[in-house]
Amino acid sequence: MSDVIKLLPDSVANQIAAGEVIQRPASVIKELVENAVDAGASHIHIVLRDAGRTLIQVIDDGQGMSLTDARLAFERHSTSKIREAADLFTLHTMGFRGEALASIAAIAHVELRTCLRGEQLGTRLLINASQCESQEPYVCPVGANFMVKDLFFNVPARRKFLKSNQVELSNIIKEFEKLALVNYNVEFKLTHNDKNMYHLLGGSFKQRIVSLFGNNLDQQLVPLAVDTSLVKINGFVSRPENARRRGALQFLFVNGRYMRHPYFSKAVATCYENLIAPDAQPLYFLDFTVDPETIDVNIHPTKTEIKFENEVPIWQIVAAAVREALGRYGAVPSIDFDNEGAPAIPAMTHSVPTQAPPIAVDPNYNPFKQPVDHHHAGGVGRAPGRTAPMANWEDLYREFEKSRDEALGGATDVLEADGETKEKPIIDAVSEHDCFQLDKRFVVASTPQGLLLIDQHRAHATILYHAYCAQAQSENVTSQSVLFPEVLHLTPAQNAILLEVREQLESIGFSISPLGADDWAVNAMPAGLQGVEANDLLMGVVDDFTQGGETLKEKLDSRVMMAVASRAAISRGRVLTRNEMNSLVNDLLALPENRYTPSGKMVYRELPLDQIEKMLS
Repeated sequence: MSDVIKLLPDSVANQIAAGEVIQRPASVIKELVENAVDAGASHIHIVLRDAGRTLIQVIDDGQGMSLTDARLAFERHSTSKIREAADLFTLHTMGFRGEALASIAAIAHVELRTCLRGEQLGTRLLINASQCESQEPYVCPVGANFMVKDLFFNVPARRKFLKSNQVELSNIIKEFEKLALVNYNVEFKLTHNDKNMYHLLGGSFKQRIVSLFGNNLDQQLVPLAVDTSLVKINGFVSRPENARRRGALQFLFVNGRYMRHPYFSKAVATCYENLIAPDAQPLYFLDFTVDPETIDVNIHPTKTEIKFENEVPIWQIVAAAVREALGRYGAVPSIDFDNEGAPAIPAMTHSVPTQAPPIAVDPNYNPFKQPVDHHHAGGVGRAPGRTAPMANWEDLYREFEKSRDEALGGATDVLEADGETKEKPIIDAVSEHDCFQLDKRFVVASTPQGLLLIDQHRAHATILYHAYCAQAQSENVTSQSVLFPEVLHLTPAQNAILLEVREQLESIGFSISPLGADDWAVNAMPAGLQGVEANDLLMGVVDDFTQGGETLKEKLDSRVMMAVASRAAISRGRVLTRNEMNSLVNDLLALPENRYTPSGKMVYRELPLDQIEKMLS
């Protein structure tokens, strides 16, 4: 039998590795910027074309590379960061695997210009799909200048599944924010299509936060600092009144590296319980410093999931530090029981009666008797103020009940006479007495065929979605003007998404206009969304759409309409009146497709009568 196991060529192995390390243009920027930071750069300039599809250029003034190092850097598992396995537990650099540059070179055209510090002449290297095409001496500044062109040009399937330019730019900006936050002493500049998006000067941690996310954060943040034998934590948390329902800024770093750690995030969230609304989230920017031997960063290709040796005690330290910071700066309400030094309350000088004055009580008073004048009592002698019993109060009550029933019956007749006949749905519409709410999340409706268990949020979202679709297809778009236009403050990443979906939002009734500096004015909303906050609604749509971004217009339209419908729909936990429940059920059953939401989630389940009988037999 012939041998079937073969050793893969380096080019194929590099493309496989690229699938794990390089997922999108933002991944390239992360790897190149981290290499620049490891090289001791104090100025980093990122240049983009078409959200990184055409060009990603990272220029730094770091240590630079020699001619030999420049060529060797693009080989797999070549690194200057570690020498043996034990070095993995004493890491002080961002990179260490030696896979990033090899993975990038396998899926793009790469040009490198670099000069080693102290040298007069540098080198220029051209690599095409892992193949070195040329290397020659070159005059260039000290540092490195990486140019990555035509990303995924030789992997069409990966390039096809890239999102739209606005979505990819949003992902790049989010990655840029993480890198710029933790390296706040480095000057950063980001340019996209010849437009300068960021220019951040080196400074303090708080200065970098304010430069990235706006001056309004300056007064919202509370400083936090704690130094123990296990961990040193520096950073900021927000005051409870500044918690956000959408777009909460939450960043955790360890030893200069961004990390995702739900366990520590929960520690911060517990400190805000009973201080903020259940659906709100606090803002925090926390930088951890620990012994590298107590963490493992080599458990995920992106190196954002980190294992801590002392998770439980650090959790307690985080929680205690946040509580202490909130309490010290008056962010948590407190009661002072120490009255020492407080001014004495003056004694009352006027006399207080020791006994209440007597109150006259009439033992013969009866509120159910009417006063009768003894001069007009049919000869019956009574003293003035005496009362006679009301003999006809039960008759008055019966007349009231009769009038009420007649009024309700007449109203029902009028509604039946004026109501338009609709096509009978598959399941009969319910009457006004056939619905009730379960756990503030579900509506249970009784029909002649059995019971319906309906998710109230999904049902309303489906109804709104079909209404938006019908409105978008018609030429008559109904909008409701906002009396006082709301101002929408966005980050550059969120602004890129809103630019992508603006046309679709306006097609269903929104009217928004740019104010400059990533701010927008909301002038009108689709009719029927009265009581919904425009700011919260649009922020939710932007957040939902960040992970999407289909380039085909019809798919984009559908996704935006579903995102708006989901955000504007009745929330789970809201108490509904009987009329609201009946209207919701009847509108849902009138839809031609009502069992599933457009995203494929089930809206309701049926429980037929025969199944109920079997359950009780």
